[in-house]
Amino acid sequence: MWYKQRPMALIECVPNVSEGRRTAVVDTLVQVIRDTPGVRLLDYSSDASHNRSVLTLIGDAAPLERAVLALFEAALPLVDLRAHSGEHPRIGAVDVVPFVPIEGVTMAECVALAKQTAAEVARRFDIPVYLYEDAADNPARKNLEDIRRGEFEGLAAKMSAPEWTPDFGPPTPHPSAGASVIGARMPLIAYNINLATDRLEVAKTIAAAIRYSSGGFRYVKAMGVRLADRGIVQVSINLTNHEKTPMFRVFEAVKHEAARYGVDVLESEIVGLVPAAALVGTAEHFLRLASFTREQILEHKLRTGDRAGS
Repeated sequence: MWYKQRPMALIECVPNVSEGRRTAVVDTLVQVIRDTPGVRLLDYSSDASHNRSVLTLIGDAAPLERAVLALFEAALPLVDLRAHSGEHPRIGAVDVVPFVPIEGVTMAECVALAKQTAAEVARRFDIPVYLYEDAADNPARKNLEDIRRGEFEGLAAKMSAPEWTPDFGPPTPHPSAGASVIGARMPLIAYNINLATDRLEVAKTIAAAIRYSSGGFRYVKAMGVRLADRGIVQVSINLTNHEKTPMFRVFEAVKHEAARYGVDVLESEIVGLVPAAALVGTAEHFLRLASFTREQILEHKLRTGDRAGS
């Protein structure tokens, strides 16, 4: 193994699995992570409309690799994309696995971990694997949405083109599990804004207005989806740099665009975990806090152990 144990090395891993409706299946996958020594499950959430579950794990490199391999082993007999449908794009049963440097670890180490894990997934389960974001050797595969374009149903035709030969594994999709995307990236916020309408074209138009690929915010990826079980639509957002494109700016833009169509924002939601700084910045904006600093946050004081004079 290229890695070794070291003090206080924390890597976040956020596998996305193409199952969000069958509670028993999700529970089984969650338990697999909990049973992996050296890995802590921080959070998991499922969405029936998206038919997708997002798990957030943290640990060092070796335990995380073991957890990801165990997740694939458990998921492949249970998730069959030939019988899968949902609003979220996907090409794999275990669709995407990013590694994120948190503390005491470099992006280069996360890239190495992603490549080693991808090679082992391909070897052990005979699944084609693409590398993305910082782990991508091919610039055309850096963006996840480019790899997933065409989804599982179009994967066989896509992979027949030489430029879409996978980085690891066979040159054709796994019959039921498709392909997987594994990489390394900086932290992102999965942030959804629900609209008080069932007009999908409104959500799609707003998504196009705010996402970078259509001329919107530099660090925003977005799509419009229908939440059929609720009779509403959603602007589903990945915010890849909350410091340069803050959450409040995205929210205000969506609210402004929706108003043009006579539509109100119903609510917003965060999927998984979020850096505290993103929420602090949002509070500063909407509450118009003057001269606010992190030192005023109780939990920050408790963690740092700072003491005021008695």
